[in-house]
Amino acid sequence: MIIAEGLHKSFTKPGASNKEDKVVAVNNVSFSARDGEVTGLLGPNGAGKSTTLRMLATLIKPDAGNATIDGHHVVDDVFTVRNQLGFMPHNAGIYPRLTARENITYYARLCGLNKKATTRRLDELIEQLEMQGFIDRRALGYSQGQKTKVALARALVHQPQTIMLDEPTNGLDVMATRGLREIIRELAKQGHCILFSSHIMQEVAALCDHIAIISDGTIAIADSLEGIHRRTGESDLEDAFVRAIGEQP
Repeated sequence: MIIAEGLHKSFTKPGASNKEDKVVAVNNVSFSARDGEVTGLLGPNGAGKSTTLRMLATLIKPDAGNATIDGHHVVDDVFTVRNQLGFMPHNAGIYPRLTARENITYYARLCGLNKKATTRRLDELIEQLEMQGFIDRRALGYSQGQKTKVALARALVHQPQTIMLDEPTNGLDVMATRGLREIIRELAKQGHCILFSSHIMQEVAALCDHIAIISDGTIAIADSLEGIHRRTGESDLEDAFVRAIGEQP
């Protein structure tokens, strides 16, 4: 389970001579994501989605606020959180000179898996993600869908309870997107906590049990899809999104 409470993060403007000249990326963000559910962080580009996920993933420290992953604090228990968490960033970031197998194996060993456990998990993930056709090819020249599968396999290799995906369907074609949705649904059925960010309304509406709408670094509304429709008085998520943003103070 993920619990975020009052997260705040600002960055000094590029080229600014005054360190106080800052841009607020995330401002008082609070929401939760439960085990066995898919939670969507929905917002336009630049809304603060990636910064929020990076704080939860222990990649950057919040300036204020608290967050826990499965009961472990993201600032005080960094290494415990990382063991509990599988994180797929917006850019896959796989090593192009390594094969898919080598990319995943490298990450598995970093996570502390021994050779036998790594081989077993690789076999499972190759089957689950249908990577047989490219698992031993160098990653240079992979399609976006193939890169996404490798990045997802890396995030899952140590069997984390909590999984965070930053715009995972970006650049995927229709069939690859459908396949990824099925994988996400299956992981949630297995009891995992799934949090993913997106700016695509239809994707969030089709997949999520719970939605947190973020704009200008602030959570405008967080509820189930039905709850958001009811609270905004709109039957379409896009209309509800616009209404929720308009209701921000």
